[in-house]
Amino acid sequence: MRAADRGQLLALNNDHAAELSLLDAAAFERLTANAFHARQTDDASGLVVAFDETGDYQSPNFLWFKERYERFVYVDRVVVAPAARGRGLARALYDSVFAAAEAAGTPRIVCEINLAPPNPGSIRFHEALEFRQVGTATLDGGAKTVGYYERLR
Repeated sequence: MRAADRGQLLALNNDHAAELSLLDAAAFERLTANAFHARQTDDASGLVVAFDETGDYQSPNFLWFKERYERFVYVDRVVVAPAARGRGLARALYDSVFAAAEAAGTPRIVCEINLAPPNPGSIRFHEALEFRQVGTATLDGGAKTVGYYERLR
C-alpha cells in the first residue's frame, strides 16, 4: 500500500465500517503493517488485508479459524468504493491473495461474511469464487451472525 494513499484507504475502510470495522489512523497502520498480504488498487478505490495463521491478530473471526486449521490465509477485509464496482477490482484483489497463498504453499483461504444483518452480494461473490460455508458464529451479544467460508486451492 502506498503511504500517499493511506488517508483515502482509511476513509474507504471507515465508509464501510458496518461490514468491516471502524479504525483510526494508528489502528489502520498496525493492521496493514502486520498483515500477511495488504494491497490496494492502482487508484486506491479498493483494498484487501489478509493474515496467515501466524498473524498477531485478535479478531474473534480470525481466532475461530486459528482454532480449527493449521494453515490458512484469512481475508480480514476487502472493499471497493461504490463508484468503482463492476470493474473486476474485488476479483483482482482476491486474485492477489490467491497468488500470495499459493506462493506461501498455503492450501486454504478463509473469510467471514455477515449473515445477519445479511450481505447477500458478498455471499454471491464468494460463492462464485468457490468459497463454501464451513461454520457460523453469533457475535456482538447476538447483534450479528457471521458465516465462516473457505476455499481450498
